Amino acid sequence: MNDAAIEGIEAIAPASVNGVAIGAEAIREESRLYRDEPDAIGSARRALALRELLRQRAVALGMVDARAELDDAAVDALVDALIAREVSVPVPTEADCRRYYDGHPARFRRNEIVYASHILFAVTGGGALAPVRHHAEQTLRRLLSEPEAFEAAAREMSNCPSAGVGGSLGQLLRGDSVPEFEQAVFDGEALGVLPSLVRTRFGFHIVRIERRVPGDAVPFDEASAEIAHFLGERVRHKAIQQYIAILAAQASIVGVALGEANGPLVQ
Repeated sequence: MNDAAIEGIEAIAPASVNGVAIGAEAIREESRLYRDEPDAIGSARRALALRELLRQRAVALGMVDARAELDDAAVDALVDALIAREVSVPVPTEADCRRYYDGHPARFRRNEIVYASHILFAVTGGGALAPVRHHAEQTLRRLLSEPEAFEAAAREMSNCPSAGVGGSLGQLLRGDSVPEFEQAVFDGEALGVLPSLVRTRFGFHIVRIERRVPGDAVPFDEASAEIAHFLGERVRHKAIQQYIAILAAQASIVGVALGEANGPLVQ
């Protein structure tokens, strides 16, 4: 959703948190930060409501005066301080890291290469997801029974420049693609057309794996710091989700759902 599309939305529903209004213009302005998302307005409304909910909690704890005028940077710093004070995050142990390492051997290889192709069914800003997903699912079912038709289907339907070469992405290394796509491509051993759609920020992908070059295993001692960081962030993310869900359940929130606590402030 580009700036012109955002400006073109005439009616933006406001929201409120415990009676504190979040106006339409504030939501419109915030939405520019999420212009690459399918629902920029919804993401902005959610981000502002989360920020206001946490600000109110900080006021209740005496961390800031309710009358203080805070700019965005000050609010963000306050939110970080609040979470540091109120959210307890366990530190992963070496045993935790070892279990993760042993359970995900495909993630700890160097020089691993995958030769892949895809068909992208793009999701445009503000566009409906259901028809795009339905079209992608129908095509996937056909290609699972007729894999020889993959390249022709890519040339005809893919919304990626790779359509011109039958969907071929050539050789991929870890880090070459967005995390959702990378996980689908690398964290497995399957060859051929993958049985499920891959959803990314760009839309829905039908993926075909032509060849895998396994590479070499990374020793645990080299991977342990990365694993500890990953597990720590995952636990922190879950703890923040639970914390916000509790605050939201105790608040009066209008115009936005925060019960799931998934949003821009907890990514």
